[in-house]
Amino acid sequence: MSGIQNAIISSVKTTLGWVPDRWLSSGPDPLIGRTAAIGRQDVRVDGPAKVSGEARFAAEIAMDRLSYASVVHSTVARGRITRLDTVAAEAAPGVGLVMTYRNMPRIGTLDLIGVTNLSAIGNSSLPIMQDADVRYDGQIVAVVIAESQQQADHAASLIEIDYTRGAARTSFEAAKTDARTPASILIEKNHEKKGNAEDVLKRSTHRVDARYTTPTLNHNALELHAVTVAWQDDALLVHDSTQMIAASAQALARLFGLKKEQVRVLSPFVGGGFGGKGLWDHQIVAIAASRLAGRPVRLVLSREGVYRSVGGRSPSEQRVAIGADADGRFTALIHTGYTVMPPYAACPEQFSFAGRVLYGARSWEFLQRHLDLDVVPNTFMRAPGEAIGTFALESAIDELAHDMGIDPIDLRRRNEPDRHPVNGSAFSQRALVKAYCDGAARFGWEKRLATPGARRDGEWRLGMGCATGTYPYTRMPGATVGLTLRRDGSVTISCSAQDMGMGTATAQIQHAADRLGVPTEAVSFELGDSAMPPAPFAGGSGQTASILSAVIAAAEKLAGTLLRLAGNDSPVAGLRTGEIRLVDRGIACNADLSRHESYRSILARAGRDAITVTASGNLPIEMLKYAMHSTSAVFCAVRVSEVTGEIRVDRMLGSFDCGTILNPKTAASQFKGGMIMGLGLALTEETLVDARTGRIMNATLADYHIPTHLDVPDIEVMWTGIPDPRSPLGVRGIGEIGVTGVAAAIANAVFNATGKRVRDLPITLDKLL
Repeated sequence: MSGIQNAIISSVKTTLGWVPDRWLSSGPDPLIGRTAAIGRQDVRVDGPAKVSGEARFAAEIAMDRLSYASVVHSTVARGRITRLDTVAAEAAPGVGLVMTYRNMPRIGTLDLIGVTNLSAIGNSSLPIMQDADVRYDGQIVAVVIAESQQQADHAASLIEIDYTRGAARTSFEAAKTDARTPASILIEKNHEKKGNAEDVLKRSTHRVDARYTTPTLNHNALELHAVTVAWQDDALLVHDSTQMIAASAQALARLFGLKKEQVRVLSPFVGGGFGGKGLWDHQIVAIAASRLAGRPVRLVLSREGVYRSVGGRSPSEQRVAIGADADGRFTALIHTGYTVMPPYAACPEQFSFAGRVLYGARSWEFLQRHLDLDVVPNTFMRAPGEAIGTFALESAIDELAHDMGIDPIDLRRRNEPDRHPVNGSAFSQRALVKAYCDGAARFGWEKRLATPGARRDGEWRLGMGCATGTYPYTRMPGATVGLTLRRDGSVTISCSAQDMGMGTATAQIQHAADRLGVPTEAVSFELGDSAMPPAPFAGGSGQTASILSAVIAAAEKLAGTLLRLAGNDSPVAGLRTGEIRLVDRGIACNADLSRHESYRSILARAGRDAITVTASGNLPIEMLKYAMHSTSAVFCAVRVSEVTGEIRVDRMLGSFDCGTILNPKTAASQFKGGMIMGLGLALTEETLVDARTGRIMNATLADYHIPTHLDVPDIEVMWTGIPDPRSPLGVRGIGEIGVTGVAAAIANAVFNATGKRVRDLPITLDKLL
């Protein structure tokens, strides 16, 4: 199981005190295999609002007397403010407030986001503008409020600050001397060991032992981090670009000493999040400044501001060593290394988790160490841990296959485990071998030549590579929905969920339509408001399954309510809830569908125009008994110029085993989007940090290279479509699995083309010349 899975299970055990056996033996969702809207390529319901401009994002909310904020970032990585001159800024045209640590309201610190406390969403536990101390380059040290953005930006440039510089920890290599070894990673045991893997490795017939590195990466969501806030008497209204609506409202209430009902967070549309849109300093200072100024405030971070004050993916140095016998069976598997994880940050970048679940070995050892650097707190970034962990692991697998003269797919097949290799749990559903077989056939893997550099096209050397991806299934407790059924047969479902572009509302409407036996046109899904029933944050590829379980519970509650309202004169009179189903806009007997009464008829007889039920999903007990993971087989074809070292990715194919696919159209988009992020990880993206000062040197999209249209090749996706019998509707998350395995597949294809093994991302042309 993953750390997230273990954390949720731990939470469930703490809540219950025990786990009833009956909860471990529940059968598959009866809707699996009996669908109509599910599996259909419906277009996204929010599409028209977005393309017409009717959708309003956090920085587009109109308010009376709205003022604008500009922030000032520190220019030292460690130190203390010794002079702070705001006189010129305060006298600048249009300025209403300059806020620094001197007049910032006294507040506490945020609880770090973590899987043991799903309502805590702070990305940093550092004080926010509470004192003169500076902890990292880019920390927000001042805020200016003015009548226009231009006036605020100008005034911010007039603030003069002097610092006493302290001794900053900014060197990855130097910090390794004092590395910390945490007891757990996301509450999963950090140091896992079976046998003496080091000794077995030395005695193995075949072995690889290599070091791999990945750089710091920054979030680059299309929508900048933005917030528009207003105080209304003692109530706080926050329009935020966030993937954590309900948890944000709770955290802000605690931080500012308010009751839960005094805080409302709205975020109906989010232009990308990828793990980076939780609570950061900019929301807190905007809220505090609005209170001081007595006016609504809008704060939009610049792209450079995002780089300097919003964390991303931690850099890593990983060692992967694999030993194998003459038949290619793994005798030893070692995955250890370092990542940056300051004690005030939240994300441990769990790179070792992929190796714990993908392959069987006679002996193994997994261990991570954390480095304390004075940098912006790192945080979760799409497929944290697995994205970079699969690069190292799957590159090493390819190296071993080449050294042994075995096809890389065959080597993986020989080491496919029957159960979870570390904890021995049974897999709930796993068809990775099928994903490889299907993908290889579609991609034309048989055309690959094992000898590196054997295929050419003029100056271009051609190569193919493959790799495995993995990401855990998660379903978070506490997801709640409100469901209203009206006499005309229309249905409204509401919860404070987030849609960052993945089609949350669309998929849930499709599910609800089939669950309730109504057409999709009759269902609406309201989201993006903390005043609605709470939903978990959109992260860990767990939001869809979590809300599905709540809709299932609401449908069951609705069925019971309708059965009571139907009375003795109904065709379904005398039946119990377990003997009925919701179908054809009404209730029917499972054993005899002709015993049916419509919703309209039941409500009319009861004299009701509508009924509303609220329900929470059941606890995710399935994660207690089974190992639940999505997997993928990623294939890549590249060409590398023999003259310049330029890399062109010609084709990519992802073959996924991810359970039921609710909507092929939106799912394909999610898979492809993840693979494009993997392409950036492999070839273009790298945050350059000056090891002398801790300052980010390429904090713009002109210097930080994300893949452009010309970089993105033809991408094909396919899936097994095999439902997971232990999850709601048979689904598993798909938001992050697309990233994993891609970097390794590209690196392996580059080796096949050139014979050069690049172990340090990104793979730039200078590493091939």
